[in-house]
Amino acid sequence: MTTPATGPGAPPHPLDSPALSSLTGPHAHFAERRGRILRYPVDVSPWTAHPDVPEARDWADLAALAGPGGTIGLNRLREEPPKGWEILHRIRGVQLVDVSVVPEPCPEAVRLGPADVPEMLALVERTRPGPFLPRTVELGTYLGIRRGGVLVAMAGERLRPPGWTEISGVCTDESVRGQGLAGRLVRAVAYGIRERGETPFLHTSATNAVAIRLYESLGFQLRAHPEVISALAPVSLPPADGTRRAALR
Repeated sequence: MTTPATGPGAPPHPLDSPALSSLTGPHAHFAERRGRILRYPVDVSPWTAHPDVPEARDWADLAALAGPGGTIGLNRLREEPPKGWEILHRIRGVQLVDVSVVPEPCPEAVRLGPADVPEMLALVERTRPGPFLPRTVELGTYLGIRRGGVLVAMAGERLRPPGWTEISGVCTDESVRGQGLAGRLVRAVAYGIRERGETPFLHTSATNAVAIRLYESLGFQLRAHPEVISALAPVSLPPADGTRRAALR
């Protein structure tokens, strides 16, 4: 669950449901939709947008998108999944926002694109920063640092709620840790975000004390404690009547 920074009765903040804000905003062209459920393509990002309290129809649509026995990410749930769903794991996270980051370009950094994806996936496999998929690079600008021709550090953009951009995929190979590369790349990505008039934010695991200390030292401040659930859909899907166009609440 998320602990919002706004008071009772306050209007929803774009970062309260960043996937929904992104998929109905700047990333609408990525959205796969079924009823009130939106998600990114499975090779782009695991983020899904759904009501805080899904109804039976919503659970059927989530199951249909996941496929029989498939996995799907859930967040901001205010009740447990219904019978037939299996929770694989829960990740308690933190959401931090830029309050005093000093953005600056990194002369050593290079822009990464589709041709660099094999190297990016290999770096992610070595460092395990979180989900990075074959088409994640399409979500925004990714910057990397190479040493001896080998990609050893990167950071980039993921979710895009209106007025905000998430910094994600921050990782550094063990061979170059302690050289400040992650901080340099985060500030460089933040520079591009600020240049277009948006504000950086990011997510990480609540147990990743090293990353949290780094981000706070760079000028990010804790905003919320989101919980992400990975769930296994029922093997036998509920009846579905196709795509509906009702707005998410």
